[in-house]
Amino acid sequence: MSTTQNRISVRRALISVSDKTNLDQLAAGLNELGVEMLSTGGTAKYLKQLGYEVTEVSDYTGYPEMMDGRIKTLHPKIHGALLGRTGTDDEVMQQNGIEAIDLLVVNLYPFEQTISSQNVTLQQAIENIDIGGPAMVRAASKNHDRVTVLVDPEDYEEFIDEMTTYSGISHANRHILAAKAFAHTARYDGLIANYLSSTKDTGDKNDFPRFLTTQYRHAAHLRYGENPHQKAAFYVDKNPQSGTIGATKQIQGKALSYNNIADADAALECVKEFDGTPACVIIKHANPCGVALESNLELAYLKAFSTDPTSAFGGVIAFNEKVNEQLATTILEKQFVEVIIAPEFSKNALEVFSGKKNLRVLECGYWQTDEHHWLMFKRVNGGMLVQDADTLQLKDEDLTVVSKLQPTEQQLEDMKFTWKVAKRVKSNAIVYGKDLMTIGVGAGQMSRVMSARIANIKAHDAGLKVSGSVMASDAFFPFRDGIDEAAASGIAAVIQPGGSIRDQEVIDAANEHNMVMIFTGIRHFNH
Repeated sequence: MSTTQNRISVRRALISVSDKTNLDQLAAGLNELGVEMLSTGGTAKYLKQLGYEVTEVSDYTGYPEMMDGRIKTLHPKIHGALLGRTGTDDEVMQQNGIEAIDLLVVNLYPFEQTISSQNVTLQQAIENIDIGGPAMVRAASKNHDRVTVLVDPEDYEEFIDEMTTYSGISHANRHILAAKAFAHTARYDGLIANYLSSTKDTGDKNDFPRFLTTQYRHAAHLRYGENPHQKAAFYVDKNPQSGTIGATKQIQGKALSYNNIADADAALECVKEFDGTPACVIIKHANPCGVALESNLELAYLKAFSTDPTSAFGGVIAFNEKVNEQLATTILEKQFVEVIIAPEFSKNALEVFSGKKNLRVLECGYWQTDEHHWLMFKRVNGGMLVQDADTLQLKDEDLTVVSKLQPTEQQLEDMKFTWKVAKRVKSNAIVYGKDLMTIGVGAGQMSRVMSARIANIKAHDAGLKVSGSVMASDAFFPFRDGIDEAAASGIAAVIQPGGSIRDQEVIDAANEHNMVMIFTGIRHFNH
């Protein structure tokens, strides 16, 4: 927080919190500073158990808590104490026996935690909608010219430090805290609106809320966006989950750019497809240019790099396990890399990377292996597209062999591997693979047959043998020409969704070329 002047001391504080994190430290600091403490219900009981003198709000206002605690702080002696302006409202406050409150500490009923329970009822959710708390927060924030408001337990220590050092809180910091408080209540109201508009009065759920409110926290100011003439910033969820780009910690290197973050996210989400097996993904311009699985990360990296060494230059590399010293050394010997992201790095690996001061090293933490439901947003001019994230995983029972030739065990494993890679390649996507490594990747073409040709060209440029490889396509083949192209390149097996009106024509082509063909019934467009 800033430390500019125009400081206001704190003589009286009102504390009413659901989340009591760090409350003992705050209370100790306020007590040391001689601050009078007012409180309500469970918070007052907690503070008294800690041994502090506390005045109950009901004693302060002269009115008891009513309606099972629904009415505690909705009183002129509370809101007048928060809204009263120095030099303007002094007389009316004195006439009505209103004593100024200089500090408000509130963090609202746990509505978000309540609705996160799978078995929560509509009535339980409604009972956890805070009324008095947001009203007080808004009042104190509006009057931050005189009042300090704290809604985040992480701010308590800094608040006490400033009070102890300077005997008051600066106007600049009261302004910052007020903005944070308004963001807090805005997010809270947004959660309520989202929940109620996605829930029918019967308690049944709608797929999407009728009104959608989102909020993200500013994490970094970026040098520029995709291009130097575009301004940019990075925002994250309030509590990003471990194993996501939003929760990532930068260990070293230059500041991240807009494109670095986008590519690191693409790399991380791709490598997460391969839990349980050491995997490496190399991304260039949001597309995988090399992916491989092996018995250890170093071998996986070497195979992934061999797919397309040219494109790997200046790319982003992701791993799904801890990076050790030997792997770090191998990477720096093989290529120039912009970003390396992994759940964890050994101390020795970080020492190796420290020799390249500009290299961005990102530690994302480990992710949950169970399927996590989340929404994806794409801003369009005048609106926003919203959809479920594509977290669908291919199961063996989804596979249907439609060709006369049956796949070998190795072909089946390679097809499932290339299918996962194709899911993360921009459409139209074609991926060639063999022995659990990519052989060639064709991405983002307007024609699927052209993507197949590019995958073949990429493989030959890297000196890799296509003959005997498998091919994955993110969507069905509308004509047999893509199969003919693959057969001419030496592809032995194809995995694709199926679903074209010309499926039989495509199957016949596979049989003519003595190729294996599997339908998944699942499409993975990635625009």
